[in-house]
Amino acid sequence: MRKIEQIPALRFLSKSRQIYKDPLPFHRENFGKYGNTFKISPKPGLTIHFTCDEKITQHILQKNQKNFNKSTLQTEDLGKYIGHGLLTENGEKWRANRKLIQPAFYKKSLVSLMGTMDEVIQEEFNKIKADEVIDVYDVFNDLAFKVVARSLFDLGDIDDLEGKISRLQFITEKAQRMLIKELRIPWMKWYFDREWLSGENSIPYSLDLLKEARDILRNIINNRRSSDKEPSDLLDMLLHSTYEDGTHMEDDQLIDEILVLFIAGHETTANALSFAAQLLAQNPETIVKASKEIGRLDKEDLMTGLMAMPYIKQCVDETLRMYPPAYVTDRVALEADSCEDIEIKKDSIWLISFYEMHRRKDLWEEPEAFNPDRFAPGKAKEYRDFYFPFGAGPRMCVGNNFAVFEMILVIARMLERFEITPVHKDIDYHPLITLRPRNADLVFKKKSGAMGESRI
Repeated sequence: MRKIEQIPALRFLSKSRQIYKDPLPFHRENFGKYGNTFKISPKPGLTIHFTCDEKITQHILQKNQKNFNKSTLQTEDLGKYIGHGLLTENGEKWRANRKLIQPAFYKKSLVSLMGTMDEVIQEEFNKIKADEVIDVYDVFNDLAFKVVARSLFDLGDIDDLEGKISRLQFITEKAQRMLIKELRIPWMKWYFDREWLSGENSIPYSLDLLKEARDILRNIINNRRSSDKEPSDLLDMLLHSTYEDGTHMEDDQLIDEILVLFIAGHETTANALSFAAQLLAQNPETIVKASKEIGRLDKEDLMTGLMAMPYIKQCVDETLRMYPPAYVTDRVALEADSCEDIEIKKDSIWLISFYEMHRRKDLWEEPEAFNPDRFAPGKAKEYRDFYFPFGAGPRMCVGNNFAVFEMILVIARMLERFEITPVHKDIDYHPLITLRPRNADLVFKKKSGAMGESRI
């Protein structure tokens, strides 16, 4: 078996401040030095294996996925902040809830959501101030959150919807920053957990905020139950669906699932759209190609129109290659295992870097270049063994179809109404739980004769 190189503890600790701010350069440096797999021991008794090896990834996520669970970093630490839903559960509980929720995200189930999704997109684009520098993350963050709220949960009849959405966004942002501190500087957890500590640096403060978020969602559920309306949305489906034994999902579990869908369902999409807009603006030739497809939306129903825009889909695929929102994931081995010449010990933790895998020079031609043509029809199959923007295997993101259709529609409507110009030469990022853009500044100029506003 091949020996996996371990980074000296002192070297890791000496760079802890840098890693806390941005771990990706540290990952790249060590993948370059030690190969596609290395390990670190951030504290006594804890060893983490880092890999961007496509064969190990396939083995862990697909071929022998039953032998690997998500680690306590996700099930306990992340679960503490976003609930114990699909994203943070293992075993039979995860399988039962996945089986219950999955049908809502089939393509045929999404057809009825397209109109509402389009309305939200147009409303948000109407708010854009032309000819000014704007951070598009703010635009797409609001847009994506409202798409989730109105397309999946049809919350139009909820009092003060805007206020509730804004509060949920604020809470999830604060909670995520606290979680990042816990994960990246674990030796300081004793300090963050002090009851006397107040404000953003306090775990108790963050948990109080999350209790407020759960209360907001509980009120939404109770409001739906007391309403005489029965819209065909995910919330209605979850309220009426039953497990195999005939029981319904309990309210606390329902809140967990909704909280996960709110957070994961909007933030990853907002991130990807922000990166996509910047990449398109910096590569105007791609805008020329994409713009040739946007008229198809008005000639067909929305879903058919989206399916008839392959180049915009390629732009989405290429964006997700370069800046996958879920840029890492982890697993822990339930039993001893092996993959080719790598020994996988029982209880060992494996962190998979999709970001680095998607940029390996031996797998991708000019990986740092934005080239949507690499995903042209017939070519995508060349990358299926090392392209995982939504994960892989049974735990692939349940909302991947929803996210892709939303991104295609947003890009099409954006290019239909605006010319976009970059402000910065380089694209910056902020790796939190997801890979978020930083300073995603663009200038929007309204196209003459744009038809978007007349649709509202």
